[in-house]
Amino acid sequence: MSQDEFDTHDIGDSRFTVLKRYTHLRSVGSGAQGIVCAAYDTVLKQHVAIKKLSRPFQNQTHAKRAYREFVIMKLVNHKNIIQLLNVFTPQSTFEQFQDVYLVMELMDANLCQVIQMDLDHERVSYLVYQMLCGIKHLHSAGIIHRDLKPSNIVVKQDCSLKILDFGLARTAGMAFMMTPYVVTRYYRAPEVILGMGYEANVDIWSIGCIFGEMVRGGVMFPGTDHIDQWTKIIELLGTPCSDFMSRLQATVRNYVENRPKFPGHSAEQLFPDVLFPTPSQDHETLNANMARDLLKRMLVIDPDKRISVEEAINHPYIRVWYDEEEVNGPPPGPYDHGVDEKEISVETWKDLIYKEVVAYQKENANVQGGA
Repeated sequence: MSQDEFDTHDIGDSRFTVLKRYTHLRSVGSGAQGIVCAAYDTVLKQHVAIKKLSRPFQNQTHAKRAYREFVIMKLVNHKNIIQLLNVFTPQSTFEQFQDVYLVMELMDANLCQVIQMDLDHERVSYLVYQMLCGIKHLHSAGIIHRDLKPSNIVVKQDCSLKILDFGLARTAGMAFMMTPYVVTRYYRAPEVILGMGYEANVDIWSIGCIFGEMVRGGVMFPGTDHIDQWTKIIELLGTPCSDFMSRLQATVRNYVENRPKFPGHSAEQLFPDVLFPTPSQDHETLNANMARDLLKRMLVIDPDKRISVEEAINHPYIRVWYDEEEVNGPPPGPYDHGVDEKEISVETWKDLIYKEVVAYQKENANVQGGA
């Protein structure tokens, strides 16, 4: 790509150098992974979101996250996961390479805004159903999101929902110790907080927290650090049994067993009828009892006793939306899980990402209308 194909726009404190096909840029938000602008794509004739990855080669962690996010987005193909429309860099050689731009579908709002609204049972259960379908699609490639939270779930006015931000997605079975940096704490599963290693239903806990927040109108477990996070969880759900404790590493177990003991609250106390909308006229299983039953099965401290994605999709509160194609669509392309294990230099990550960007451009040159 030559330089004359690009325009530079100053967006707040950031400089966006994008292909000329993208016009009318305006900032729509920023996160740990980068700054996002809305724009109009004159080739595809639609509004898009352009994400500039923030300093992807500043250190190994940033570089690995940038690589992982890009590669996973390229593989997935499901209506409940954000679709990658284009990738480009304004730099024309590897030596100059420093910026990566991801172009995605533009949605209307993230779930933070939706949680504040008065939602009926139809909308609540349909939003949860779509989260489960998107997560099931990722899990079918052995990809665990583990950073699901309202700010990285986006919706349109028609209530369609898409999951985004895969910079932290990890492969199954990787143990991983408590670090303050990695996941937004409020939605973090107990097994992650306690460094137990985790399986796919770590994402069910996060969906349960989001679902609970829709019902209660506030964050379920607003911990200030991982110790406070654990305390908030056991205050509401009760101290787990000795079988759970016995699976913790000795130092963590010692700490957890010495915390004050809490009996926990019943699902009826946590989610009283008054918090729920009126029962649905059209679907008899969309009512407070069914919603509460699903919440109770999702928000289980012991992952071995927590409901699975499959079971949750078939729960009466969710099953009303069941569509075979959405639930069991074709899995994502094969993902090289070995990459997650690698400790390689920033320069090597940079080379991997550059090659991926160049390969993407070649593969999509015809589709992109000369992009």
